[in-house]
Amino acid sequence: MRKKRTVVEKREGIQRTLESYRRFDYDYIPFGTKWKDPDETFDYTGRDRRIGTFLLRFGMAVLAPLVLKVAYGCKVVGRENLKALGTSGAVCVSNHIAYLDTLFVRQAVGYFRSFHTMGPENNKTGLGGAFIRRGGMLPLSYNLAAMRNFNREVDRLLKAGKIVNFYAEQAMWVNYRKPRPMKEGAFYYAVKSNVPVLPVFFTFQKNRSGCMRRLVIHILPAVYADETLPRKEKMKAFKEGAEAAWRKCYEEAYGVGLEYLPDRRKL
Repeated sequence: MRKKRTVVEKREGIQRTLESYRRFDYDYIPFGTKWKDPDETFDYTGRDRRIGTFLLRFGMAVLAPLVLKVAYGCKVVGRENLKALGTSGAVCVSNHIAYLDTLFVRQAVGYFRSFHTMGPENNKTGLGGAFIRRGGMLPLSYNLAAMRNFNREVDRLLKAGKIVNFYAEQAMWVNYRKPRPMKEGAFYYAVKSNVPVLPVFFTFQKNRSGCMRRLVIHILPAVYADETLPRKEKMKAFKEGAEAAWRKCYEEAYGVGLEYLPDRRKL
């Protein structure tokens, strides 16, 4: 009788298949139905949630470092690269490999300074959604009026010295080590608001059960683009610089070159 595959084996099998077909942005984890697409009335500024937001961020700042240390053996390296930003805002790009990786970013760049863009499907209903929104979530939307409000708030935050995180790979692939190609959206906002890009990359080991251990959060040097470049060329320079930083970090951390499985699209 064929042995039943574990959850980890199934997950890694899906990731290998998607990698071999270069579907790096595919969301293989169902979103569920308990979410609401933000409309033009959605409050991206969070002015009506200030007290709850402060209390939640304060609670995370106190408790999350302990949780991350106990659960993952977490440590942060490269804080000098964050310090080099000074009071400038920045677009942060981080790999998307865990349900709690917004906490990883917060631990790196600050619990009160960071904001996090997410897909519309993460704007959950109920108590969970209320917590997420008070934690600094900025959901994208399929509604054009809502997106205009989103754009204004991202620009305001960046110009106020905040760090806005984008999961530039788009999809979450749990415990996937390799850096995946980035989408251009994050770099559009960096150019629009005239701020640098701060790459952050998570590396880790796995225990026998395939769970994440010995997590290292790498804050990499900020990427700047030539101010004289046209907008599209500047976006391209940001993207190439951030991807190169991720790749270098991956190869140094794991001691191997970045190679993907053979491209099955060519077969």
